[in-house]
Amino acid sequence: MSLLGPIESAPHIAVGCSGGGDSMALTLLANTWARRRRGRLTALIVDHRLRPESAGEARQIGRWLTERNIEYYILRRKKVPIIGGIQAKARAARYSLMTEWCKRNSVLHLALAHQREDQAETLLLRLARGSGLDGLAAMPVVSEYADVRLVRPLLDVPHDRLIATLARFKQPYIEDPSNLNSDFARVRMRNLSPRLSAEGMSTLRLAATAARLGRARDAMENAVAMVTAHCVSPRIEGYCLIRQKPLLAAQEEIGLRILARTLACVSGAEYPPRMGQLERLYAWLKDGCTGSGRTLGGCRVSMWREHLLICREAAATMDPVPLSRNLIWDRRFWLRTTLVPRQFASLSVRRLGPDGWRQITQLKPQLKHCVIPQAVWPTLPSIWSGSLDVVVAVPHLKYVIEGEETVLDQVREIVFVPVRRLCGPRFAFASSAFRAIL
Repeated sequence: MSLLGPIESAPHIAVGCSGGGDSMALTLLANTWARRRRGRLTALIVDHRLRPESAGEARQIGRWLTERNIEYYILRRKKVPIIGGIQAKARAARYSLMTEWCKRNSVLHLALAHQREDQAETLLLRLARGSGLDGLAAMPVVSEYADVRLVRPLLDVPHDRLIATLARFKQPYIEDPSNLNSDFARVRMRNLSPRLSAEGMSTLRLAATAARLGRARDAMENAVAMVTAHCVSPRIEGYCLIRQKPLLAAQEEIGLRILARTLACVSGAEYPPRMGQLERLYAWLKDGCTGSGRTLGGCRVSMWREHLLICREAAATMDPVPLSRNLIWDRRFWLRTTLVPRQFASLSVRRLGPDGWRQITQLKPQLKHCVIPQAVWPTLPSIWSGSLDVVVAVPHLKYVIEGEETVLDQVREIVFVPVRRLCGPRFAFASSAFRAIL
């Protein structure tokens, strides 16, 4: 746990516990650690509902934890079929359920049981996909998000030691049959381990390589943050302006990373566009931004008053959602209102769009002279009357239709909070985990 940096006194730690050897060992070890610090631990068991026996396995894990006086919750995925990419989609569902639980219960730390072999396999999988530095740095010790920190205290620990730990605790565990299914790429990589080790590519050496690359990624991200602060200006309406001169004066790798971060920030996407797409966009910038602009990753890229403008592509925005007291729209804007249910029963939040813009400028022509770039206008979150298909309010423009002034008055906050920030926390790598061979 010392790899994770300072942690508050009497911490409340959540642990993802699948019942497998790694996660059971982490649960027992982290429980001991938390109690010594007068804290507490909660195990989160996810029932994926992908196998008939999953519910019984979740109950069995719960019985084991009860015997050790460890608090737990069983989180169940909605029973909908997963077609294609089973492991990736199941992992995303698991993370979503656990992080939402942490958010609801104000738990900052969610511990995951990724260990040395997992790190080595992740490096190989990403190498096979042609990943760059970020991907090859594999998993960080700490991943910080808006509401939770994912911590991986076992990244330098081999699987065999965790199984030996369970033997010392006299703790049984569950073997997931999918870990032997060679239909999955990770399992195929795991099966290659003996042959790779014979050629000098042991899991220890691969994991150490990931740690070295993590150190390089950390240095690169610091450099990117410095240039980003100098040339990128995010705006509360959900777009960014970039000064081209410092962007293009920086090394190409830094410029590409700034574009990737800005596109992900503005689009609300979890991941930026592929590198080949970014390289073509960067080449277009260096050639003078000819033409009317480009679209990439759910964003529109164009020139505006000697700045590069990156805004949301209107057609890519989220579908309308019913207005409520507290909602996230388009994975980018947080709206908080004090309206009572009867006041927003027929109201929805959606993009302003060309039709909405025509509506509001017919009533208030002076809005055509607002300082917001024209390309951004159709993308603004707005409140519509579903029954009349009329724009009721556009908070960023301080627009409200006559007779509905209370709606705008009761929109207490509308905040741009994208999934990916322009400059997130530093990439945390296990700086001391592999000191024997670094």
